Amino acid sequence: MKKNLIELWGDLVDLKDLIIAIGICSVTTMGGFFLAPTQDTTKQLFFGLGGAVLGFMISTFLITPKRIVIEEEDN
Repeated sequence: MKKNLIELWGDLVDLKDLIIAIGICSVTTMGGFFLAPTQDTTKQLFFGLGGAVLGFMISTFLITPKRIVIEEEDN
């Protein structure tokens, strides 16, 4: 099975994993934003940032790296 890999900032990423990570981060960011009080824009900003960090952490645990690193010794 061929993976759908795209180049993003000089690194190859799986398109499916990228879409999943963007979806998770979007949902947690907007969830944090909408949980904040509506009259306080500063809290909305920080709740949204907290949601983005939470989404990033969830994505790092759910999506594993596909890279294989082989170290060779120089003689």
